[in-house]
Amino acid sequence: MTLLNITKVSKAFGPVSVLHGVDMSVDRGEVVGLVGDNGAGKSTLMKIVTGMYTADAGEITLDGQDILGNTPGERRRMGIEMIYQDLALARQQDVSANIFLGREPEKKVLGMNFVDKATMRREAQAMIDRLGARLPAINRPVGSFSGGQQQSVAIARALTFDPKLVIMDEPTAALAVREVQGVLDLIRQLKSEGIGVILISHRLNDVLSVTDRIVVLNHGRAAANLTTAETNMTEVVSAIVGSAEMDHAAAHEARG
Repeated sequence: MTLLNITKVSKAFGPVSVLHGVDMSVDRGEVVGLVGDNGAGKSTLMKIVTGMYTADAGEITLDGQDILGNTPGERRRMGIEMIYQDLALARQQDVSANIFLGREPEKKVLGMNFVDKATMRREAQAMIDRLGARLPAINRPVGSFSGGQQQSVAIARALTFDPKLVIMDEPTAALAVREVQGVLDLIRQLKSEGIGVILISHRLNDVLSVTDRIVVLNHGRAAANLTTAETNMTEVVSAIVGSAEMDHAAAHEARG
């Protein structure tokens, strides 16, 4: 059942240690929340998973296969997809152009290659329908959409890569309250299809409502690994704040 397994991963940038032997796992069809204060190491850990950064120590496997020697492109082809907070959408382009950006299907007309826009629109609509997302029209520029609708386009684009694991960086951070539930429903849809999801978020109510487990990072260490159904807001906040207080106390004792 284990899809992603992170074991004793460490990372330093020069003299600054960012991650200290972090362990974390994600099963197929499991939604795992990754929470912690700014600077806790969440983004660094996920960039190591995607291959943007190189780990100094530790192991990472996907479906039991070591991926640390693979490039970001190879990891994407293996099934790891990350949706960043800025979404990286071409906001002047329509839905189908964004979903197939850089991978446009072509057709031959009189021996010449042309972008097959009809296929793009048809397949883009099918992907939106698969998600159950609500968009005004797929032929409108995505920049005219609301934040939640743009998030839907980014998720649809990720699905075209046939991912096994989708990492989402603060997907509800800039959304109006009425749009948050729609994005959480999209995460549940990914789960129902057997896709693993890592949800990075500061919005703990969202994390508690949609995840199966919650991993708390603090100062580059895994401070807690909580089963969502057996925890609550108080325990999660305590894990975030308490570990920080313990680190501060340890540092003070070392100086004293």
